Amino acid sequence: MAGFTQAQLDAIKRAYASGVTEVSYDGKTTKYRSLNEMRQIIATIEADLAAQGGKKLPIAGFASYRRS
Repeated sequence: MAGFTQAQLDAIKRAYASGVTEVSYDGKTTKYRSLNEMRQIIATIEADLAAQGGKKLPIAGFASYRRS
């Protein structure tokens, strides 16, 4: 794992929520190509943080219903 920090996750989530694709952290700036790319990075960081803490990520399921 890459060893991300909670502060990094918070920074990218704030930018994502604002619709901004550029994040500055510790004097470094990263410009992402799209919000979709940022969403993928957020998932990667969350997985890394969960692995660092030994926590399991929640599992999401999708149900579909059909009328006969």
